[in-house]
Amino acid sequence: MAASGIIARNLKRFRSEQEISINELSRRSGLAKQTIIGIETGRGNPTIETLEELASALGVGIRALLSELGSDMLMHSGDAIQWHEQAGMRVRQLDQAFGSGYVYNSVLRLDANQGPSHHRAASRGSLRHCYVLEGRVRLGPESTPASAKTSDFVRFPADTPHMFEAITPIAFVFVNTTAPQLTMAGGDRFF
Repeated sequence: MAASGIIARNLKRFRSEQEISINELSRRSGLAKQTIIGIETGRGNPTIETLEELASALGVGIRALLSELGSDMLMHSGDAIQWHEQAGMRVRQLDQAFGSGYVYNSVLRLDANQGPSHHRAASRGSLRHCYVLEGRVRLGPESTPASAKTSDFVRFPADTPHMFEAITPIAFVFVNTTAPQLTMAGGDRFF
């Protein structure tokens, strides 16, 4: 995604999370409403000073506006698998992430008799990268979970309440959780 798109998405997200109107953000930052609208629609070309004003008004660091944090949900169906030859082996690219932080790998065994497993929001910018090893599951943000089956890949933001649920009697999901290097209150555990 182009930098203007990342900035637009992050600016809208932080403003929405804090329930700040464009008028209020304009007042707090000292920037014109049209400038903010242009940036939020990806048409603006903000200067570093403009980004600093917006970040300060939102109470976040400028890196939060520029980083690929809190991505939208992404799903690759196992029905559309594409394998590529690489160094004498076949590789299926699932996803890629940039930045520094923590990486947690887990395999979940989900039992339909146990019902859904609900998880609170993890630290800002955390993502779950999930590959269904066996069975059918519902997983993702509680408001918009995806249904996935064996060999499907789903990535979703973990910094909102989310869930995992077996649809088949038993399901196995490989989960790679990425989290930016932020101070985590209460020693957050990912699984």
